[in-house]
Amino acid sequence: MQFLADAILALHFAIVLFVVGGLILIIVGNLNGWRWVNALWLRFLHLAAIAMVVAEAWLGITCPLTTLEFWLRAQAGAGVATAYSESFIGHWLQGLLFYAAPPWVFVLTYTIFGALVVAVWFRFPPESKGRKKIS
Repeated sequence: MQFLADAILALHFAIVLFVVGGLILIIVGNLNGWRWVNALWLRFLHLAAIAMVVAEAWLGITCPLTTLEFWLRAQAGAGVATAYSESFIGHWLQGLLFYAAPPWVFVLTYTIFGALVVAVWFRFPPESKGRKKIS
């Protein structure tokens, strides 16, 4: 179960990298003329990912990946005597993903980031295969 919990945590971390890194990549890619960063499927996936995060924050819902990971860790037996309360991978990835702050900090941060994603959507709109970009 510990391995599955680590796998869920790694997936969660990959999604965070996609959301944060994706925005950076979209901006840098557009400034450098990389058309692939405006693929409609990529932009919709990116927008949907941050929309889920913002919705969860506003509704006070714990991310389902977090819930699943913690459940798997509990199933693995939290009482195991190790140097970490979770596995080595879990220890370091959790340190990168989870911070102690009041809930309003996360709601505000995610909302601002989501608004930035929407602003970039309008500044650098996605392209469908049939649409040609006018320079």
